[in-house]
Amino acid sequence: MSTGTESVELVEDATVRNVARAALFAALTGAFAYVSFPYPLSPAPVTLQVLGVFLAGLLLGPVWGGAAMVLYLTAGAVGAPVFAGGEAGIGSLVGPNAGYLWSYPLAAGAVGALAHGRSVGPLGSIGVPRLVAAMAAGVVAIYGLGVVGMALVLDLSLSNAVVVGALVFLPAEALKMAAAIGIVRSDRLSAA
Repeated sequence: MSTGTESVELVEDATVRNVARAALFAALTGAFAYVSFPYPLSPAPVTLQVLGVFLAGLLLGPVWGGAAMVLYLTAGAVGAPVFAGGEAGIGSLVGPNAGYLWSYPLAAGAVGALAHGRSVGPLGSIGVPRLVAAMAAGVVAIYGLGVVGMALVLDLSLSNAVVVGALVFLPAEALKMAAAIGIVRSDRLSAA
């Protein structure tokens, strides 16, 4: 009679690492949501959440970056205070800012796909113009859905929603893109 045990691997190590990274970026995006302040030119606040979306797409790629944002939305929907200003619950996912939130998985996926292509590799070999283009596509996805959601919920004309829901935020998005590039190009990150 044998009393030895065999090791059974239920999930591959790479999958476990990717799930952990997705959870980390979901939490990071939730933390960035606390950097939030009202913007007099818009009904939506200025937050750092989009920086979390950019970083998830760039560092995790399209699949796991999108998964991180799905995890983020799920955490907020079930009551974790991870939305702008510490809000939580289903109400945030149907309110005036819902379109922005729902766009995050799509945007992170687009950023990852355009930055990496088919396989996720080191970001040091990707040129800055490609990184900027990938994040610009993410911004288009975020503001495309965000503006439509805002127009529907607040009964705004589409042109008014574009101005108060997107155009007024473009300088802030440019700063977030610069921050994301600085982070992914940092020597500390590439040494890890």
